[in-house]
Amino acid sequence: MLGAFVLFSPEHIGVLSTIAIVALVSILLCRKDPHSTAARSVVAVLAFFCFAVYPVKQLAALSVHGFHGMEGILPFHLCDLAAFLCGFALITRRPLLCELSYFWGLAGTMQGLLTPNLAYHFPNPVFFSFFLQHGVIVIVALLLPLGLGWRPRPGAALRAFKWVLVYAAAAMVVNRILGTNYGFLAHKPTEASLLDVMPGWPGYIFCLIALAGLLFYLLALPFKQR
Repeated sequence: MLGAFVLFSPEHIGVLSTIAIVALVSILLCRKDPHSTAARSVVAVLAFFCFAVYPVKQLAALSVHGFHGMEGILPFHLCDLAAFLCGFALITRRPLLCELSYFWGLAGTMQGLLTPNLAYHFPNPVFFSFFLQHGVIVIVALLLPLGLGWRPRPGAALRAFKWVLVYAAAAMVVNRILGTNYGFLAHKPTEASLLDVMPGWPGYIFCLIALAGLLFYLLALPFKQR
């Protein structure tokens, strides 16, 4: 039960396929009629999970290995914040919250699904909590434009990028004070990830910033007016 995670194993592919199916069904239900009972139910369930995934994540970690320092207690990783943002975006539909959910969810959390920083394999509780958290973020990020008709405002990509820089600056200060590794800005994650092909600290941080800017630009292209 406590085996190491295997990248692109049948279990990994299976959970990715499940997330894709849930996203597709959610989009189709909401796209048909965003004001229908089915669509409202989809939004309500997703919003609930956006707020519930962090406590679930904490319980899973506590059941397996307990908390390790402040990083295991404070929800300050980018995906922790993105889950809360997605929940509030679904409830309020505030433009900035929707923009951050879309850009952060697809540019950042999607990479977490493909190359997870995960030490435990199926059927460990940490495995399920990790993919539940990251999966619901990506589903909401896709649902907003494809199912609920949301569209980013002009300059949304730049605003989302500026908020990433704000987060990075805050995370570096917190890391320095608490000895944590929020945003993986103090050092690379211990598990295999995209950061492995980047230079060492602090070079990979600049690579991440440049990559975020590029991905935000690409994610904004479908909404550019001809």
